[in-house]
Amino acid sequence: MSAGREIAVIDVGSNSVRLVLFRVEGRALWPVFNEKATAGLGRGAGETGRLNPDGVEIALRALRRFAALLDAKGVTERLAVATAAVRECEDGPDFAERVKTETGFEVRVISGEEEGRLSAVGVLSGMGEGDGVAGDLGGSSLELTPVSGRKAGMAVTLKLGPLAVLNGGSDSPRDTIDAALEDAASVFDGSGPDFYAVGGAWRAFAQLGMALRDYPLHLVHEFAMTPGDISRTADFAATQSECSLASLPGVSSKRAATLPYAAMLLKRIVKTGKFKRVVFSSHGLREGVAFETAIKVIEPGDPLLAGAEALASGAVPEPGFGPDLAAWIEPVFTAEAPLFADRRDPLLRAAACRLADMGARMHPDHRAELAMEQTLYAPFGGLSHAERAYLALAIHHRYAGKAQRPDDCPARRLIDDGGEEAALRLGLALRLGAALSGRAPGLLKAFALERTKDELVLRVEPGREEMVVDRALSRFETLAGVLGLTARVI
Repeated sequence: MSAGREIAVIDVGSNSVRLVLFRVEGRALWPVFNEKATAGLGRGAGETGRLNPDGVEIALRALRRFAALLDAKGVTERLAVATAAVRECEDGPDFAERVKTETGFEVRVISGEEEGRLSAVGVLSGMGEGDGVAGDLGGSSLELTPVSGRKAGMAVTLKLGPLAVLNGGSDSPRDTIDAALEDAASVFDGSGPDFYAVGGAWRAFAQLGMALRDYPLHLVHEFAMTPGDISRTADFAATQSECSLASLPGVSSKRAATLPYAAMLLKRIVKTGKFKRVVFSSHGLREGVAFETAIKVIEPGDPLLAGAEALASGAVPEPGFGPDLAAWIEPVFTAEAPLFADRRDPLLRAAACRLADMGARMHPDHRAELAMEQTLYAPFGGLSHAERAYLALAIHHRYAGKAQRPDDCPARRLIDDGGEEAALRLGLALRLGAALSGRAPGLLKAFALERTKDELVLRVEPGREEMVVDRALSRFETLAGVLGLTARVI
């Protein structure tokens, strides 16, 4: 697989058609272009059995534009998929043929089971691992897929999309939901504790939940809510007018109309499946299509490390410095109590090391702030919001030393005092390694760190004593001080 490979995914859904252009760098998948048109292909299909005529014309116009854009960008790898509306309507095959004739896109009409599986693969591509059920809510259908580790199980598809239920003449959407979920009980039996929510309607619900909680980080991917949070937010949505919902940050006027229904559906799913947590995913079907084509989701590698390496590769002068730095600082942290988990902490430190030189090309007066912001909001997968905050603050301290961020900094609001102190220690370790070696990977080998009960020891290779300049010595003493140890150079 060549570096910088580009893959275009065209998603022809019941409510919208969308083009996402991905760049594949190693194991990382980066969205570099994203455009959609709300066509409403599935509007009214429940009564007529045919695609909405106006929606067909809107969709074809958008698809012709997508083809022209990809021609201009020189992107030849194009994957087009169509979901519920096209697969279920009698004129779906005619529509797919028109798409091929007018745009050149070979539309792959996928089954509901395949849609659910690919969406779950997308979730896993963005989170690394899962334990529960992935649910992808589209315009006409809901796909539910069990996930465990890096594997997706057998999906079921239910006609619970807002276009199917709200426009289908159901007197009681709640009764329709409960009946369908009862039929899908096998998906929930024995599942893990998490429900992974995918789809634009549930992303709007997440934005609503953030607004109600005054949540500091406006980032949907891996935003998590408890069952209590879900219930309170759903109840609030049920009491609001469409206009009121549309006025809230992150909730578009087009999503506001179906948001109360999507909220009620999510609340019923959480109750039925007895889930302990809902995690929202910005990755879904489109990422699953691209990821399965370019990368095997079960192959070794972590999405966070892959993302950090991809982001650093175009920004840092010495990409090889990060991995060497990660190995070099580990002795400092062997005696540290776990912050997130024994398995997670070394991985997070390794990611921070790969980002340690992010500010190299930024203005010296603003490196700490800019590098921190870029780390906090980068499209990484495989880390919680608290872990994002930890990484971002570590990068801040790598450039700013012991200087603290203001109290209203989003990253500081996402972790506790222990997390802040751990980020300071990591940032100062990165700062020391950069000063000693001048960020040259080979020079790190001239030094070694050791931690004893009372001391932090820096061993210097004979003949390299001149490399320990005052700035490096000062940073070493500062790091020892925040660890509560005595600094000693040998």
